[in-house]
Amino acid sequence: MFQVAIIEDDPPTSHQLKQWILSAKPGITVEQWFSRDDAEAAIAREDYDLVVLDIELGRERHAGVAIINAINKSARGTPVLVVSAMPATIYRSIMKALDAWDYLQKTTFSEADFTDTFLEILRTAGDRSPGKPCLPVGEELSLDPLRQGAPRWRGQRVNLPLTAQRILATLYEKRGQVVSYDELFQVVKSGRNRDNIRKHISTIRDAFRELDEAFDGIENIPMRGFRWSDRSARHQ
Repeated sequence: MFQVAIIEDDPPTSHQLKQWILSAKPGITVEQWFSRDDAEAAIAREDYDLVVLDIELGRERHAGVAIINAINKSARGTPVLVVSAMPATIYRSIMKALDAWDYLQKTTFSEADFTDTFLEILRTAGDRSPGKPCLPVGEELSLDPLRQGAPRWRGQRVNLPLTAQRILATLYEKRGQVVSYDELFQVVKSGRNRDNIRKHISTIRDAFRELDEAFDGIENIPMRGFRWSDRSARHQ
């Protein structure tokens, strides 16, 4: 039985999220917390499978940050999905740095977007097992698709949304081979079209180039797909 916590100070929003979760996963246990103190006490007491939280709680602008830190200190690896009105352009990278698994900005996503993201995180978290090895680690890139925030390029964290991480994991797992659009469609939950895949690839490239301006390790293979080539490694 999965157990999920919703940490949100606005009751209508909290109840809406709970309704979406129960519709997507009947039988799941959902606990709702509306203040930082209550939430932190619950985090210390319970081993949740997933936590959905807002950054602002009451008058505390960054109460969610403190709660994420408390989750991280527990060393349980509990996945966190942040749902906040704070602008994603600013806060997504901050939340990734704190090891939140994904970030949804209020009023910009639908029930389907939330459900897809929620179920994917729950499914991925359920696949975790202590001591399970990462994908093969090279000198340049290391990643573990079972833990958000883990991808590292030359020792530095690569900030990527969950879908982009799945695409990156697929390209890296088959590095040196062309990964077709059809194969990449299998790792996205919505927007299964070439334009959407190209946008995710652009997001991945931009994230790498924030760390390494010369990064060119993902090749576009016209009409076919993309390939991880490790060219950046050879250009050192």
